[in-house]
Amino acid sequence: MTAPGPNVLEKIDSFITGIRNEYEDKLAGIVEIPTISMDPDHQADMPRGATLAAEYLKAAGAESAEVVPTQGFPVIIGKFITNPNNPTVTIYNHMDVQPAQEPEWTREPFKFDRQNGRYFGRGTTDDKGPAMTALYGARYAIENGIPININFLWEMEEEIGSPSFDRFLKQNAEKLECDSIIVSDTEWIARGCPAIPYGLRGVQGLTVHLETAATDVHSGTAGGAARNPLAELALIIHECFDAKTGKVKIPGFYKDVVPPTKKEIDSFLKSGFTVKHFKQALGLKKMRTENAPDVLRRIFAMPTFEVHGLVGGYTGPGVKTIIPPRGELKITMRLVPKQRANKIFQLVSKFIKSKNKDVVVKKENSLEPYLGPFSGPLADAGRVAMKYAFGKDPAFTREGGSIGAVVTMEKYLKAPILFLGLSLPEHGYHAPNENFDWEQASGGIKMFAKYFDEVSRMPLRKK
Repeated sequence: MTAPGPNVLEKIDSFITGIRNEYEDKLAGIVEIPTISMDPDHQADMPRGATLAAEYLKAAGAESAEVVPTQGFPVIIGKFITNPNNPTVTIYNHMDVQPAQEPEWTREPFKFDRQNGRYFGRGTTDDKGPAMTALYGARYAIENGIPININFLWEMEEEIGSPSFDRFLKQNAEKLECDSIIVSDTEWIARGCPAIPYGLRGVQGLTVHLETAATDVHSGTAGGAARNPLAELALIIHECFDAKTGKVKIPGFYKDVVPPTKKEIDSFLKSGFTVKHFKQALGLKKMRTENAPDVLRRIFAMPTFEVHGLVGGYTGPGVKTIIPPRGELKITMRLVPKQRANKIFQLVSKFIKSKNKDVVVKKENSLEPYLGPFSGPLADAGRVAMKYAFGKDPAFTREGGSIGAVVTMEKYLKAPILFLGLSLPEHGYHAPNENFDWEQASGGIKMFAKYFDEVSRMPLRKK
């Protein structure tokens, strides 16, 4: 870090106190638009949400804010320009959300509810609350003369795998040229224990279809002679992986996996992780292991094979004595750096077909893994900003999930990427009663302002 200039952050605490009501009102406004990208019934809400997001950027002082059409849902670009010769940071968030149909919701998911500093509603933590937090951090930086340019890049299709983002970014890369990128869509392990992830798992989905008859048949008439597609699909599951340990049995599946080092595991453990809190936060009753280092190795740095559904047959009350004519398996595999999604799909598809020649394997959503550095000037800036805002050095971890836009930004913007997320396990990513809170939001505004100040004094990477 170069030596700091005048204390441009001396007003940050009063700024944060003064904008709290405004922050909450704006978060309420965007949360109450159900921008569910995967639900056709909410297609009209997507441009409505994008328009409001652009209005928020303009109200915060953006020099320009535009809603850019794609072949899918739009992308919002906002620009805060101080001087073209100053460093430029691009901040990525997404404004689309998961559906909210779980019966466990205790309040209306798209009616913003604030209770004692907690904000309830779908999208509060994933990812609208963090997006608003970054916006207010940027507003402070610009209003207080920090010499930095800030681009905002808000996507509307992250929850469906970012299908339009590659083409969009290819067409707009020059417009979004920058020195570094922040992604604010990640989690800490525990409150009070800041974390900066430096890696993401990828994902490869597939479905396996098997049809053995034209219609249901009575098990008393044909049982013993007729094939049972659900039982055969269950056998495929068993042949692919050990359900008790999670170990994948497919030859070659682990060939490209690079296990985490002891240094990385030690860093993971500094995140405040405990098995007890992990189980409580996620509602897990039993786990495959309760050894903390092994849990972190599994969720951050090893691939998985997960069965999300075995569909078919009778699902009503009681037992209906039929043999179903068809069934379907829904599977994804989380992938780690060095694994490639298409290679894994070909490997798994070939293996499954070798076990049952009558199945049809269909490729579904696909995202590549990402691994970035956890050392260097930008990591140091993130470390300084996190400690300034939250009073503790962050742990460097990885994320078990996937963000498709990250690999795309690395490809086209060719700038280093840092993850400065604010969400906590108890905030409920993708879960009922999703929430965010002012403690994380206010600390986040302070963190972003400090980060912008740190980066503003770095040498330019571009040109």
